[in-house]
Amino acid sequence: MKRIVISIAVATAGLTAGAEVITVTYGAGAATVGGDAVEDVKISVKQGRVSIKDLRDTEAKPATLTYVLSGTTDDGQFKLNTSIGARVELRGLSLTCREGAAMHLKNKAAVELLAAEGTDNRLCTTACTDTVRNKQAALWAKQAVNFSGRGTLTVEALGNGCKGINCKDDIRIEDLTLTVRTKGDNLGVDTTRRMGPPPMGGFSPDSIPAEARAHFEEMMKKHRQETGDRGGFPGPPNGDMGGGPGGKQKYLSTCKGIKATGTVTIASGSVSVETASDGAEGIEGKKGVTILGGTVCVKAVDDAINSGGVITFAGGSTTALSTTNDAVDSNHGEEQTRGGGGFPFMPRDKDTRQADTEPAIVVSGGTLMAWSMRGAPEEGLDCDFAPIAVSGGTLFTIGAGMGDMPSVPTSQTAKQPTVLAVGLNFAEGETVSIKDKKGQTLMSLPAPFTFSRSSSLISCPAFKVGETYTIVSGKESRSMELKDNFTIVR
Repeated sequence: MKRIVISIAVATAGLTAGAEVITVTYGAGAATVGGDAVEDVKISVKQGRVSIKDLRDTEAKPATLTYVLSGTTDDGQFKLNTSIGARVELRGLSLTCREGAAMHLKNKAAVELLAAEGTDNRLCTTACTDTVRNKQAALWAKQAVNFSGRGTLTVEALGNGCKGINCKDDIRIEDLTLTVRTKGDNLGVDTTRRMGPPPMGGFSPDSIPAEARAHFEEMMKKHRQETGDRGGFPGPPNGDMGGGPGGKQKYLSTCKGIKATGTVTIASGSVSVETASDGAEGIEGKKGVTILGGTVCVKAVDDAINSGGVITFAGGSTTALSTTNDAVDSNHGEEQTRGGGGFPFMPRDKDTRQADTEPAIVVSGGTLMAWSMRGAPEEGLDCDFAPIAVSGGTLFTIGAGMGDMPSVPTSQTAKQPTVLAVGLNFAEGETVSIKDKKGQTLMSLPAPFTFSRSSSLISCPAFKVGETYTIVSGKESRSMELKDNFTIVR
């Protein structure tokens, strides 16, 4: 196919005057590229597949090059290979790729991806070509991507092993209305991975409150009696851990919604993520997840929000629901202490003890509803016994934990009073409310599903130590006296 070298110097509505622009318009099984001439930009078009290679020198500091995409095709692709920053603007684009990523960004610098105001846009892939290296998705990027714009973007991955968005660096989202759905199945199980208990890192009974520690030790004693002191680690009642006692299944090429090898930051806008298969997490930021604002709604089969780093909720409204795993899962404590502490009761060095006190989940503002439907040992918030820090915002979790004991804050990390209410029962659709001693409602929500014996973390800015509150769920009510910054109520 003939390669075309073009350059453009046109002004498009919504763009900076004088910005260099390449327009790509998709049609039925075809694409048209337009513009005037700019050096060192190579474009190839093969029916509905457009491939662009920007060969400009990064040291030359060229003007911003913007790619404006529009039109509809059920068999196309946009592939960009660039060493410098670029801007991709969607203006009424519906791009479906039957094989591979609908948008493939082989970028070596951050790309701005913008949905123009008032436009609806869609990226969809029906099958993935490079699932062995876990590479393909409806949108795949080599380096950071900043999503923005006041339009809408829907990302759908329909094929087995296909993710929605897969970025090998950082993701930032602001203003945009973003919907991500994955509907395929994972490609099987990695049988080469050693199954069994995950590393416990620096967990120590000293790192959790005394009452919680007593409850955990009682549960462990019961477990040892049931197993004849053979050791091991307790699993859920039905014994289904997927990868052996205490282990987790390692799936091949899962259908996660949003995955970043770096961090995921949501600053504003509306983000909705839904997955449909085993191992498919909703939002995963390997190095951290931060929600600063906006409305975030995640429903996943696996963890709704997952990270190997710190997960922070500082603003906005977040609903995280998992049907088979934790709603919010941070492995930061495990990552920080791996190799330093060994098993739970082995001696630990100074650095490991320090890591024990570092919060893995931070709630400082906004509203967080974290709900796990699975039951023991899955939790609303899970951070492997590393502390949870609560300094503001509204928090309500539904889940279980091991022996009813989920991950918890301490009296030192709960700067805003927080309650662990053990043994709550919910019936789907019934109103759950928190009331003060005057009967004033401080928090109210419909129960998202029916659940027995939840261990729920509850916190709101109105809580005060020394006061008594009541949680009402249907016909049941429970009195909660806040004796300390962190209080357990049974």
